[in-house]
Amino acid sequence: MRVLITGGAGFIGSHLAEHFCGAGHEVRIIDNLSSGREENLAGFRDRVALTVGDIREAPLVAELAAGCELVYHQAAIVSVPYSVEHPQQTHDVNIQGTLNVLLAARAQKVRRVIFASSAAIYGEDPELPKTEAMRPAPIAPYGVEKITGEHYLAVFDQLYGVQTVALRYFNVFGPRQDPSSPYSGVISIFVDRALSGTTPKVFGDGEQSRDFVFIDNVVQANLLAGQVPAAAGRRYNVACGQRTTLNQLLEILGRLAGRDLTPEYAAARTGDIRDSVADISRARQDLGFQPAVTVEEGLRRLLDHERGHR
Repeated sequence: MRVLITGGAGFIGSHLAEHFCGAGHEVRIIDNLSSGREENLAGFRDRVALTVGDIREAPLVAELAAGCELVYHQAAIVSVPYSVEHPQQTHDVNIQGTLNVLLAARAQKVRRVIFASSAAIYGEDPELPKTEAMRPAPIAPYGVEKITGEHYLAVFDQLYGVQTVALRYFNVFGPRQDPSSPYSGVISIFVDRALSGTTPKVFGDGEQSRDFVFIDNVVQANLLAGQVPAAAGRRYNVACGQRTTLNQLLEILGRLAGRDLTPEYAAARTGDIRDSVADISRARQDLGFQPAVTVEEGLRRLLDHERGHR
């Protein structure tokens, strides 16, 4: 099988590429390397066809989609703050780029497109847990761009016969997530602090909670989304379905790392959502999704990986 992964040199995309290479499939990647890195492909670089290019280049995307059965659309500008500062640029990448991917899939008769959506589409709605039936209420351009992508997916599925699936990622963590980025996930930053011996910083009282999900679980959800017939035309939360506070996270991480990780507390940041947790029952029922790696086990694996790379 031939697979195209947009953003395939990034954090999540590279893990998908590694899986498909390991299973003996032909993998094509398009990535402009603005946040993705070629070193993320180390160990299987000779088994992927990497094109350094941009999803805003519609003819290039169409060329790369030729003969592909699946397209995993991971490429995006994923920063909420950046989208607030640069809404035109993020619109061009996250909306026009997604439309380019769908047009390429239609033209090249791709069987299915799996789209990396986001829990950001839920905004500040206090209702918990988040279900796919909730009305989207994004509070930043990034969330608007992701729900617009989902709407485009639904239209292409219904109107043009391109099967589509949207996966709403919650707080994904794991190896290859860059802790030096100001927009990186909090876990990769905390792990970096744990191993470097520096004090982590928490904005607020640390009792804010998130639904953290290890990368292996996210890969599993993506694989199922590409295979299960009933998934076509639907959208799914991808998470573990449990809340973990930042204080709990630091307690677990400190225990695993063997050091005290009492943080420096700072003023809460404006716009930060207090609590988030997903209802993953739809993914369990339709896809057979079962997040096998717990938050604690994921932290253990991430620590081991980072120790081995320092």
